[in-house]
Amino acid sequence: MGSLKAALIAASVALLLAGCASTTPGVAVSPLYDPFRAGGLPAEDGPSGIREDSPAPQGQVKGGDGGDADKLATLGVDDVAEFWEKNYSDAFDGSFTPVQDLESYNSESPSSPEICGGETYDNPNALFCPPDHLIAWDRGVLVPLGQQFFGDTSIAALLAHEYGHAVQDMAQLVDENTTTLVSEQQADCLAGTYIRWVAEGKSPRFRLSTGDGLNHVLAGVLTLRDPTYVADDAPYLEQGHGTALDRISAFQIGFTSGASECGKIDMDEITERRGDLPLTLPEENGGDPTSGDVEITRDVVTSLVDVLGTVFQPAEAPKLSFDPPECSDAKPSPAASYCPQSNTIFVDVPTLAEMGRPSDREDYTLLQGDNTALSVVTSRYALAIEHERGVPLDSATAALRTACVTGVAQRAMSENAGLALTLTAGDLDEAVAGLLTNGMVASNVNGETVPAGFTRIVAFRSGLGGDADLCYNRFK
Repeated sequence: MGSLKAALIAASVALLLAGCASTTPGVAVSPLYDPFRAGGLPAEDGPSGIREDSPAPQGQVKGGDGGDADKLATLGVDDVAEFWEKNYSDAFDGSFTPVQDLESYNSESPSSPEICGGETYDNPNALFCPPDHLIAWDRGVLVPLGQQFFGDTSIAALLAHEYGHAVQDMAQLVDENTTTLVSEQQADCLAGTYIRWVAEGKSPRFRLSTGDGLNHVLAGVLTLRDPTYVADDAPYLEQGHGTALDRISAFQIGFTSGASECGKIDMDEITERRGDLPLTLPEENGGDPTSGDVEITRDVVTSLVDVLGTVFQPAEAPKLSFDPPECSDAKPSPAASYCPQSNTIFVDVPTLAEMGRPSDREDYTLLQGDNTALSVVTSRYALAIEHERGVPLDSATAALRTACVTGVAQRAMSENAGLALTLTAGDLDEAVAGLLTNGMVASNVNGETVPAGFTRIVAFRSGLGGDADLCYNRFK
């Protein structure tokens, strides 16, 4: 319970910091990869939450106390039900039957009841119970904290995931042989289809901006990722909800492609989406798992730049400087900058080290680690590669291209065990967290990012699954 509260607080603080990042102007090219759109919708900040003219919640809640948390959760269930009543037949065979049985509990109360055969005390959660065709939620911790730190619409998104499990049953997308991961990834995807409906302004109860509002929903998805596993835990890789990258990518599939694509998610699709990226931490000689993080020092940064030289093999490798940045044709950016005029990467090691200091829920912070920092340096090296290619570096499109080329490098660093620095399990989640919060990996030569964290992550994923040529063609 404490770790969940810490994660919610940390994510909120990090997103507030992200709201201060500068954005950059530019010209759109493609709706999905447009720097000023999120999944094809205009990317803009604005009000998110319950509409002023929203109808009152209608569902009957067993065990509820009639308080604000139960009213919000019930309103969310009502809204998701209306979405599926209007859209189910467009994607799936059969008919849609709304979930009628709702139950609320207080995870802080020792007398909290068993639900679906499980204890609820000290278990802040939301769930769908197939045998009882029941949706339940924790009004004591989960809903109020989620509302406070991620906003009202995030609670609707949470319950859309649980309602997704009910839709799976109706559409016969899963059976007793379906792995937990497939079921959960489909539910994340189905939640994404609902959230797009809200973002399009079609919900009578909720609204969601595609900038800050959608960023907060994605932060909730990231916060509730699976832990990083070691090799002995490999069987759990198919019995959880997935990494942050897994969960966000599934959500994005639903948001951009619709519910019918969610039904196509299976282990083969997940395996293809994951590629050969690391999923478990390696073991040291004594059999203990490695920490997965290195301390950010000058030597580590120097090693990274050397590794990137091996990955990209530029005709003229950029120079590395630890002095304050001096550049006549670009503005400095926090932690790391690239100067085209001198072909130099400037790194502020103390600032970078703080950015890469390992911390997570138990430290009352949002996820960060060495690759939160090293991915930023990698993005400045990517700018050097783009400069050598002769493409513009100061546009919004350049910001997304940089995230894409960074993704190419990150995948290469995960595949080549012979490099001085390699990526391990959890590193990509650290990069995704940085993309959502500070956006530096998806910034141009002046350190300017684009409005939607959703689109920054899409660009980064493009590089993880493609090559440099794809990046240059997609982000012209």
